[in-house]
This record gives sequence, C-alpha cells and structure tokens, in this order.
Amino acid sequence: MRTLTYLIASSIDGFIAGPDGGDPTGPDGFWPVSPDYLSHLLEHYPETLPVMAHEPLGVAGPWQHFDTVLEGRGSYQVGLDAGITNAYPHLRHVVFSRTLGAGDDPGVEVTADDPVTTVRRLKAEDGAGLWLVGGGTLAAALADEIDRLVVKVGPVTVGDGIPLLGRGAAFEPRAWRLLDHAVAGDTVVLTYERATA
Repeated sequence: MRTLTYLIASSIDGFIAGPDGGDPTGPDGFWPVSPDYLSHLLEHYPETLPVMAHEPLGVAGPWQHFDTVLEGRGSYQVGLDAGITNAYPHLRHVVFSRTLGAGDDPGVEVTADDPVTTVRRLKAEDGAGLWLVGGGTLAAALADEIDRLVVKVGPVTVGDGIPLLGRGAAFEPRAWRLLDHAVAGDTVVLTYERATA
C-alpha cells in the first residue's frame, strides 16, 4: 500500500507559512534558502522541487519517493498568484478545493471530494508515495492518514502564522517515531513515522 508523507518546511516555532499563507521559502518568503538546504533537497527529495527549478538545477527523474502531490486550496493559490498553474507537472497533482472549478491546467486534478476518502483510495492504487505539500488545513483533515512526517525546521522564528496542522486544529496527541535526522546548514530535517501501539 502507498504511504502519505507530509513533507513541509517549518519555522522553529512550528509555522509552515506566515499569517497571509505565503510560501516561507519562496522568493518573498521569510526563510532564506541556503545552498546546504538546497543540496539536501536535490540529493534526497528532487521531485519536491518545482518545475521552474529543474533546468537551472539539473533536476531530472527517476524520482525517489513520490509520484503524486496533494495540495490544499491555499497552498495552490500561492502558485496561481505567481502565474504558475502547475508547479509539479512531473507528478500527478491533486488539489483539494470546494471553490475552484476544473482549472486551466489539464495536469492538475481539482477535487471537492472528502480528502480522507480520496487519500484512502489513492493509497490503495498502485504507484509510489503520496506527498502532502500543504497546507495546514488539509494536513489537519488528513492527520490520521499521514504515515510519515518530514519536517524541515529552518533557522527562523516568526511568532504567528499557519501552524503545521492548521489553525484551530483539535487537541489530539499523536505519537511518532524518529526514523532519521539530517543537518543541512542551519536547517534540521526530521523524519518520523507514525508510532504503532
């Protein structure tokens, strides 16, 4: 069965985006991307880099972990605002939204279906891993479906913004087991899997 990995950049104080929902590692973000961080992504998660970085950085498949990316409406809007309808055309791209129509890009599947039902169906299909890119609201809805958590903790605190599991997520402790950790410059990459009883 396929697994769902929530691989996300976070501030030290647990925020994946600023209050406006902007990409913390994007061109206008609050977290400057270091060469060490970028090298780590290129080596371990090249498929998570957006298509506009592929040619300049020499990124090409085969991909190591994922063949599908899942995204919430807010995260997808960041790309749309930059004029990018599909930052991940090299992956199957599913966007969860109750307000977007079919969209202008045939490579993006927009669905208003229940995220849990959709992810369970995707997990049962053949293929590589599923990558949840964000955002926090979708992550909160899928919290019980996340099998692996990869948190790239950047060298910044922000005080306010969108938390890892979205604003207003219920208090519901979930146990995780540390699988790996790596240091990429001032960024620490923590990899967890869901702990079993």
